[in-house]
This record gives sequence, C-alpha cells and structure tokens, in this order.
Amino acid sequence: MPAYRAVLFDFFGTLTRAVRRGPAHAGIARMLGCDPATMVDVLDRSYHARARGMFGSAEDTLRWVAAEAGAHPGDPALRAAVDARREAIHADTTLRPEAVPTLRALRRRGLRTAVVSDCTHELPDVLPRLPVNRLLDARVLSVELGVCKPDPGMFLCAAALVGARPEECLYVGDGGSRELSGAEAVGMTAVRLRAPDLAGHLTFNPDTTWTGPDITGLEDTIALVDRVLEPA
Repeated sequence: MPAYRAVLFDFFGTLTRAVRRGPAHAGIARMLGCDPATMVDVLDRSYHARARGMFGSAEDTLRWVAAEAGAHPGDPALRAAVDARREAIHADTTLRPEAVPTLRALRRRGLRTAVVSDCTHELPDVLPRLPVNRLLDARVLSVELGVCKPDPGMFLCAAALVGARPEECLYVGDGGSRELSGAEAVGMTAVRLRAPDLAGHLTFNPDTTWTGPDITGLEDTIALVDRVLEPA
C-alpha cells in the first residue's frame, strides 16, 4: 500500500463534537410562522435534498421549508431567518479540542488535508470563521457540488484537489451518509471515529453495517499515518 499523501475528514461529528440542534432553531421556525416541531420534521426529511442545493438559494430553500410546514413568510422574514439560521448553525458547531492540533501535526508530516462534508447553505459561510479552515487544502461541500456522500464525486473531487490518487488518501468520518463505504468504494482507506460524545449525534443515512477499523479520538489519525509512513 502506498504511503498516504492526504487525509480527508468529514466535518460534522468528526472535526466537530456531536451535533444537536440548539434552542435558536425554534425561534427561527416562529420567525417564519412555522410550528417548531413541524419544521424540524421537514428539515429532517429533506436534509439530503437541501444538502444537494435542490431548492436553490438559502432564501429559496427556507421558503420551500416554510411552505412544507404550512407557512408563507414574506421576503423580509425569509432574509432575517437566513441570517439567524447561519448564526444558529455556527452556535451549534463546536470543534473538537484535538481538531486543530491534529491538522497541524498532519501538515507537519507533509500531508495534504481536506474536508468532505454533506451540508446545507450555512457551512460555506461558517467554515471560514473557524480556525480549522486555514489548515485545510481543500473543501468539498455537497451544497456546492450538487451531490451528497456516498456519491463517488465527493471523494474523487477531494482527491483531485489535494493532488492525490484515491488509494493515497485516508478518510476519517463518523459514518453518516454512508461515507465510509463510499470512500472505500473509490479506493480510499476509511476509518470510523467512534468518539464517546457521538451517542445521539444528529446524523442521516449512517453506515450501520460498517465493519472496518475504528478510532476513538481524532488524534489517533496521527498514529495511523505514522504507521504507514514509517520505512520498512
């Protein structure tokens, strides 16, 4: 097996702690004239469609969500809700303490790094505000690419952007969106992060039958890389 040239990370639940919707989301629903529980149901069942950008802009997407929840807000309310939702996603996003040190350690070893994430319109605005952003060589986001994991395009695009063949990439994720089997299918080595906080993590379409290797901490990635990079 060739030495790794790049390590690709899922974002939510991998570089971040477990994701749960914070209290601000109920206020956003009311801002749009929606019942909060009804809006959560719409958000959950439409996640991958929204993460592919199927409904257009962030404002058009919230207009669709509100209509599905039985409300028809005006443009000022929609614009305010788009801003509030971006801030709510930012507030819900807590990086793992080991995320920045792990990325720095990998880059010191000469490896390229990337994020490969299913996400809605908020992450492209939130990610540049986070300290991990400057430690990434590439960012492949579903809402910009128009496909979600496990579509091969997500993984192949990331490999191309970091200048590596798929077999030279290590992929690390919590297993949402069948990302682990998807990464393996294109020739990458995949490992699952099974951090203790991920019980109850908000995730969709998980890799429930995954039987590959697990790690319990993000920093364990460094040991995996070192084992492969060590001379025979």
